[in-house]
Amino acid sequence: MKGQVPIYQICLHLDIPRSTYYRWKHHKQRATLKKWMEQQVGEQCHKHKFRYGYRKITALLNRTMKINHKFVQRTMQKYGWQCRVKRKKRQRTGQPYQVAGNVLNREFRADRPLQKLVTDITYLPFGPKQLYLSSIQDLFNGEIIAYSIGDCQNVAFVLDTLSQLPSLPEGCTLHSDQGSVYTSYAYQQKIKERGITMSMSRKGTPADNASIESFHSSLKSETFYLDELTYTTTTIVEQTVKNYITYYNNARIQTKLNNQSPVQYRQLVV
Repeated sequence: MKGQVPIYQICLHLDIPRSTYYRWKHHKQRATLKKWMEQQVGEQCHKHKFRYGYRKITALLNRTMKINHKFVQRTMQKYGWQCRVKRKKRQRTGQPYQVAGNVLNREFRADRPLQKLVTDITYLPFGPKQLYLSSIQDLFNGEIIAYSIGDCQNVAFVLDTLSQLPSLPEGCTLHSDQGSVYTSYAYQQKIKERGITMSMSRKGTPADNASIESFHSSLKSETFYLDELTYTTTTIVEQTVKNYITYYNNARIQTKLNNQSPVQYRQLVV
């Protein structure tokens, strides 16, 4: 009836103080707003399959609204929407027989695209046969610029990944571990032909190649382990990896990139 009768007269008739009415109205509006904000948090958590913690969810929401990180954290705890990713580790095997110096020396920051690249191979033991993923990452923005999926971890496998690289600027460095495929004559020759400076981790020191190790760990944790795909078909394994790399490059935000995806960061900066 507030459109026909003033609020104060309605309150007077019902013997209710106006302050009580306005306090009730304010609380109702806040409850409605809180519920809506919780829904926004939930939508982002489900959209990214619970891969993000409260900091990244807050960063995503702050693109279109103003929201406090403590509210996001409490909401995710309240509804069980916390990040469900668990880090997986593996041990290295194999003995190198020819080693390049550690030129990169854990300097993982690059001033421009294609200045510093890192590469590695990881296992994909989720199908009827063992698969491998060979990736090359640009340290400028963390973007995966080349990758191959195969069932044989040989020199031809890594050469296929190397052949996908675009034209490289002078002084480009490519860092790897001391795996036999990287120390092979054929691979070293191809590196020299392209004018690339080769760099290698010290023996038994995976932290020297931490960036690509972190990417491979995220890939498995945010797909196969998160979705409990411990055994599936070869086609699904390959498609899962391809979909994740597309997601990682174009949509997955990173704190160190000012909460932008690798492609977004490259386009903004360059």
